[in-house]
Amino acid sequence: MARPKTIDREKVLECAEQVVQRAGASALTLDAVARQAGITKGGLQYCFGNKDDLIAALVERWIAAFDMQAALHGGPDASPLARARAYVRVCSQIDDATRARMAGMLVTLLQSPRHLQRIRQWYAGWFGLDPATSPDTDPAQAGRIRTLLFAAEGAFFLRSLGFIDMAQAQWDSVFADIQNMLSTPAPAM
Repeated sequence: MARPKTIDREKVLECAEQVVQRAGASALTLDAVARQAGITKGGLQYCFGNKDDLIAALVERWIAAFDMQAALHGGPDASPLARARAYVRVCSQIDDATRARMAGMLVTLLQSPRHLQRIRQWYAGWFGLDPATSPDTDPAQAGRIRTLLFAAEGAFFLRSLGFIDMAQAQWDSVFADIQNMLSTPAPAM
């Protein structure tokens, strides 16, 4: 087989995900990814450096994919409430490939704790709906939004990790409930 003139980083990252999905995070080696991608280990190292850099690229790819989907649903300059609705919508759209990707990502992160900081930063950005920086959101609404984001994230992880198994209609109903709660004004206190 002829060697490609350039290495397609996205294709290599897809191959890395396939390795993790098929054989688990412990199988994520430069040799395995290079084989899956049909490139040399040297070419892979030239493109990504080392395994740790490959994992960092995977994390950034997962974050970018989620954020892109959320931006499509939330629109530009979305309010905290619109951002929360977009977040919940993206969490609700889990499929088998996403479920496998998330399980692989979690196991990979456990093996490489250095990358947890990037994930923590990303979550802080989503869950840090601070009313002081968003004057159109009152504190009660901000707390409600944060709670519903946690509910969506919890459901997403429970299903991703296979801890719950539910029919698609039931899954859709759970997320419709969360979306309805986001659309209902917070009760007066």
